[in-house]
Amino acid sequence: MRRSNIARIDSAKEALRERIEALAPWFQNIDLDGIPTAPEHFLGDYPAFKFQRFADALPADLSGKSVLDIGCNAGFYAVEMKRRGAERVLGIDTDERYLAQARLVAETLGYDDIELRNLSVYDVAALGERFDLVIFMGVLYHLRHPLLALDLIREHVAGDLMLFQTMQQGSPDVLQVPEDHPFHVPGTTQPPSFFDNPAYPRMHFIERAFAHDWTNWWAPNAACSQAMLRAAGFAIEANPEPEVYLCRVAPVPYDRYGPAAVYPARGAAE
Repeated sequence: MRRSNIARIDSAKEALRERIEALAPWFQNIDLDGIPTAPEHFLGDYPAFKFQRFADALPADLSGKSVLDIGCNAGFYAVEMKRRGAERVLGIDTDERYLAQARLVAETLGYDDIELRNLSVYDVAALGERFDLVIFMGVLYHLRHPLLALDLIREHVAGDLMLFQTMQQGSPDVLQVPEDHPFHVPGTTQPPSFFDNPAYPRMHFIERAFAHDWTNWWAPNAACSQAMLRAAGFAIEANPEPEVYLCRVAPVPYDRYGPAAVYPARGAAE
């Protein structure tokens, strides 16, 4: 290779490195032409190593499919879905720096057709369409209103599958609870004992900070994650690792009685 070509490549690499550093810090460590975006990540090669644990749970061929990545961050999962042949991938996030990172990733890796928008999960109805696969990874525990978010995803954008992940704390066991809870133990005035069972669906509320992050509000146990998904109208098809669930759209429980969600106030003109 001629020196001029080597110099040109070195110059391009340095320019890319500068663009990566200008958008630091990065939460997703993505290899961009041999340059890692977060080489000192406290979790190592994240999220690539985690994705490898459950990648086989997703369809290997997404040809002709549409994907919505909610809370897309720097676009790792959006890119992986394009690599599987997804026809359309839309990533949404409310952090402009993350979206700028995702644009750089998409550009560098040759996936310029990945769409990116600044949009909250609470506003997904504005998209006005359903997607074959919704990715909702690492977002739920950052939300003030997590069940509302699941309700809105189910009502407005989930067309078939949803890949879901949340931080979990507490018992990994799942208690089989009655469909209709009794107010008292039959024949007594004592409350049912299953509320004290660590495997009962339980959402731990984090009032201040978790791992130095004040946006970590919730930590469900495994039973609670699964119960919330079912309550929002998702059937769990696979649980390839403890915090990851592949779900399919299912009937919303008690839907015949009317809306279950209390939605955010809409404008007076509506």
